Amino acid sequence: MWEAMNLAQIYNRRTRTVVKTDMEHLQKLFIMPDSPDKFIEFGTELLDLIHSFFKDSGGIHSSISLPDLEKLFSNIHLPKEPHLLKDVLTEIKTKIISHSVKVGNPYYIGHMTSAVPYFMILLEMIIAALNQNQVKIESAKASTFVERELIAWMHRLVFNKSVSFYKNLIQDRDISLGNITLDGTMANMTAMLVARNKAFPPDGRFPGIRRAGVYEAFRHYGCDRAVIIVSKRGHYSFDKIARTCGIGDANVIKVPVDSMNKINIVEVEKVCREIKAHNLHSDKKTKIVSLIGIAGTTETGNIDNLKELRRIADHCHTYFHVDAAWGGAVLLIDELRYLFSGIETADSVTIDAHKLLFAPVSMGMVLFHNEKDLNNLIHYSNYIIRQDSVDLGRFTIEGSRPFASLKPWATFKILGASGFKLLFNHAFELTSVLRGMVEMHCNFQAMNQPELFIFNYRFVPQVIKERLAMLMLRIREESQLEGEPGERVVRDLARVEEYNYVLNELNIELHKALREEDNSFVSRTMIDSPMYFYQNIVILRAITINPLTTQEILKEILEEQNRLGLKIYKSDFQNRLEKI
Repeated sequence: MWEAMNLAQIYNRRTRTVVKTDMEHLQKLFIMPDSPDKFIEFGTELLDLIHSFFKDSGGIHSSISLPDLEKLFSNIHLPKEPHLLKDVLTEIKTKIISHSVKVGNPYYIGHMTSAVPYFMILLEMIIAALNQNQVKIESAKASTFVERELIAWMHRLVFNKSVSFYKNLIQDRDISLGNITLDGTMANMTAMLVARNKAFPPDGRFPGIRRAGVYEAFRHYGCDRAVIIVSKRGHYSFDKIARTCGIGDANVIKVPVDSMNKINIVEVEKVCREIKAHNLHSDKKTKIVSLIGIAGTTETGNIDNLKELRRIADHCHTYFHVDAAWGGAVLLIDELRYLFSGIETADSVTIDAHKLLFAPVSMGMVLFHNEKDLNNLIHYSNYIIRQDSVDLGRFTIEGSRPFASLKPWATFKILGASGFKLLFNHAFELTSVLRGMVEMHCNFQAMNQPELFIFNYRFVPQVIKERLAMLMLRIREESQLEGEPGERVVRDLARVEEYNYVLNELNIELHKALREEDNSFVSRTMIDSPMYFYQNIVILRAITINPLTTQEILKEILEEQNRLGLKIYKSDFQNRLEKI
């Protein structure tokens, strides 16, 4: 704490070189600092700072506390006079780089943010130096066509239409096969706005929801409700999107999952039947704006039955979107396309570059099966994105955008599909190894059957795990015999719930202890687990996509978790659990 407080004082009070504020000095910053040699000198120094950050053998997080970090950045005065670049770089090194999270560390296996190839840093420098604005051809000449080429590659990867389709449309100015977006949320937002506009289209007497608004659209089509249907494992972005586009997050229908954490098809059909029955007997209809499938759930990494969802969407005459932000890149492996069977029939698909395409955050993509679907969002302006232009901004809900498409475009060329296959195979192997270690360990319990590099588990001391297993076996056997749950089953279910309540506390404390040790990192979440009749269970969540992570590292991580878990159990939880 003392160190942080004094750092703040030093930076607030230190004497810096006084820089004369004149145009000559400022112009040199915009052209080149003093000379090309100076530019290279500072560039080399900056790369060295970044390299030192990666070489640092310290923990994943710096030891500074959040309150002390607040103090470092609590100067309320906007800088009035210029500072030398070298002074600012020193401040960045000491105050920012030193306290950044080492998400590329091979012991960091807790989030979808992971290591990136070193060339990504160089590509980011190119993007910043060129400073192309993708909204307009006048500020993005070559990069406009690069972006269209990348979108065509990704569209073909997902939908695999004919060669002539792509040759004719890859650079057709009048259509867009998809959009590059800020992130997956904006990609999903784009798809849902297209779906909404198609659900309430112009019909001659009505100009469409885009012009008339939600109220008039509902009135014209006799609706009092518009809904989106998605799995309970769906990304929270759909709640944000529903709020933003006028549907309201109360109208996001979240369907339970099956034992594999996939959307329960029987429950989806039930929801759709109930909506159909309601519409038959009411003047105020419910409109299904979109049915959504997930291809790589954020918490468990599982893939919905996309073929069945397409069938249901057709039956309900609604839009079908697939959120493949996490898993979509695995389509690069031909042998694994079967996992995504049906994705090629979706109306739109989201894929994130900053996940399994190993780009730095953030960049999303949304692709449309029908090349004219983005015309449902098209817009123009007199000074920019004119009707007869080739401007990409005509088709995007975002305005100014950087040349982010350069990152995956170059990565595909540098790694090739064969390189991605090796990386994904390594990730699959790590997931399988970690799962095997957990299932063989007496004090851990596997909590999902992973499909795409995400494995859920929790710490459960052996004696408690055995008691839970006996209770669950007895509940299932008696439920089958009795049909309706008897008194004993109800009592046993209550005991299971009590065990899980205390185990949740234990795993939360374990996660906190892991953060304090700071040798490794896994994330933590809570899911309604099919394994325990959809009781809320706190789980540890490991994501094994870092190419630098090894089986030996996974073993070290699990051994540390077991050591800390046993210590916490014996000191704080053993008596509570054994009395249940």
